[in-house]
Amino acid sequence: QVQLVESGGGTVQAGGSLRLSCAASGRTFTRCAMNWFRQAPGKEREFVAAISSGGAYTYYADSVKGRFTISRDNAKNTVYLQMNSLKPEDTAVYYCAADWHGDPTSRRERDMDYWGKGTLVTVSS
Repeated sequence: QVQLVESGGGTVQAGGSLRLSCAASGRTFTRCAMNWFRQAPGKEREFVAAISSGGAYTYYADSVKGRFTISRDNAKNTVYLQMNSLKPEDTAVYYCAADWHGDPTSRRERDMDYWGKGTLVTVSS
């Protein structure tokens, strides 16, 4: 069992930066591939970024590539999402998700085993 709690959301102007954190509890965190998804108002939830269990491999949606960076600290049971050059279209609730099977390439909601409750990011123009 893995419990996930996101933090770090807020309101920022376009061009600014935020860093989201996802704190995990549970002994199996280190075997999980970790993901960030987001859901904008009126839209379906979409994949943002993923990182392998050991942190060596990362994957990004085209819309955030070059602006967002996913990382993890397994000693702290925490995964991060550094978001730079934010745009109004990045406004969304951001969710942390864990794939217990350790596949960082999935990008599919249905493959995620655990979810956090989300943190709201608002980017003003």
